[in-house]
Amino acid sequence: MKIIDTKLKGAKLIEPTVHLDHRGFFLESYNEHTLKQSGIGYNFIQDNHSLSYDAGVLRGLHYQLAPEGQTKLVRVTRGAIFDVIVDIRKGSPTFGQWEGFVLSASNYRQLLVPQGFAHGFCTLVPDCEVLYKVDAYYSAEHDRGIAWNDPDLNIEWPVYKPVLSDKDSKHPPLVAAENNFDYKG
Repeated sequence: MKIIDTKLKGAKLIEPTVHLDHRGFFLESYNEHTLKQSGIGYNFIQDNHSLSYDAGVLRGLHYQLAPEGQTKLVRVTRGAIFDVIVDIRKGSPTFGQWEGFVLSASNYRQLLVPQGFAHGFCTLVPDCEVLYKVDAYYSAEHDRGIAWNDPDLNIEWPVYKPVLSDKDSKHPPLVAAENNFDYKG
């Protein structure tokens, strides 16, 4: 497994070792021991699975307030997405900055999204399945979001008119979003 630092401290891109042959492939999508040796020691307690029927479906930008914040380990098992993280940790040198990655069933990449980051993705092709592990249960009381098209963030999404849920169409910009994450250095 190859662990790659992103420009946003704490977030990681993970490339598993893929064993390909004439039958297909084999990989370890999660190995607690290997990740802990790399400094990634989260206790993942739940797996989530989403299916998006169409290209251009945008889910996000989501996060949960502390103390119910969630760290996510995201991967795609079918299709391809443009996966985005936004640093929302107050006092962080990269506060309000975003980074995007293409995750796909064919590149096998995973994205580690720590607490203190908003997360969202846009499907690049129809019938995308996304699986992600979380280290805290969903809490409706702590559920928050940021507008996908916040002009201050200026995220370069691959779509101009995304397919959104009603909830995701009503998120405020970062400057008005409730946020209790502080940068710990």
